[in-house]
Amino acid sequence: MIKILFSPSETKTTLSKQKFISKKSFIFEELFDKRKFVIDKYSEFINTASDEKLSKMFGLKKLDDINQLKNDIYKQGVIKAVLRYSGVAYDALRYKNLDKKCQKYIDDNVFVFSNLFGFIRLGDEIPNYKIKQGEKIGDFRVEKFYNEEFSPSIDKFLENSEIIDLRASFYENFYTIKQPYITFKFIKNGKVVSHFAKHYRGETLRQIAIANLQNLNELGKINFQNLQLIDIKKIKHKEEYLFEIL
Repeated sequence: MIKILFSPSETKTTLSKQKFISKKSFIFEELFDKRKFVIDKYSEFINTASDEKLSKMFGLKKLDDINQLKNDIYKQGVIKAVLRYSGVAYDALRYKNLDKKCQKYIDDNVFVFSNLFGFIRLGDEIPNYKIKQGEKIGDFRVEKFYNEEFSPSIDKFLENSEIIDLRASFYENFYTIKQPYITFKFIKNGKVVSHFAKHYRGETLRQIAIANLQNLNELGKINFQNLQLIDIKKIKHKEEYLFEIL
């Protein structure tokens, strides 16, 4: 079965429902106490840190924006992560416009490394939160903790799967893939694109879901819109698909 690693988004919706964080909110229920350890650190930091320190962690400057994130995270309603995230890649994914079968494919088979919650399914339910990519909670490095505490479980979870890695490079700090996998790179006018890569990761994920991709042998049958496959490079256990943006 295919498993796809994706990136979260720093921008999020404020939608919620009358349901809150619990052990059943996330994959790996047996590791909930470790996840809760990080959530508690975040909650305590919000309650005790100065606005200056919160501004740094949130990546926000306006006091009104900072104050809106000071609420008790355990009392914030949750929604599916795929609906919580709202950045460029998620705009391109257009999840709400997909049929139920495609949505379920994404909910069950796409995983992100949240800057607060660590390894989660896009179908897992999370509240609104904010940690700027690469920032610490005080002096606590979230990605280092999750790499150390969750990697053995992720290794086991992925061991019999075929993997497509659509993460931004920062999220490799949360987990290093130790088996063969495929990744995509996008170029325009001979140059690798960075910001626009978010859009094309979202668009390719959408088309993979529509195709209901079940194994990597079927990947070549997908006619990705506005993209042309021009090369495949093998680098150790990584197979890099190079796409020209049309």
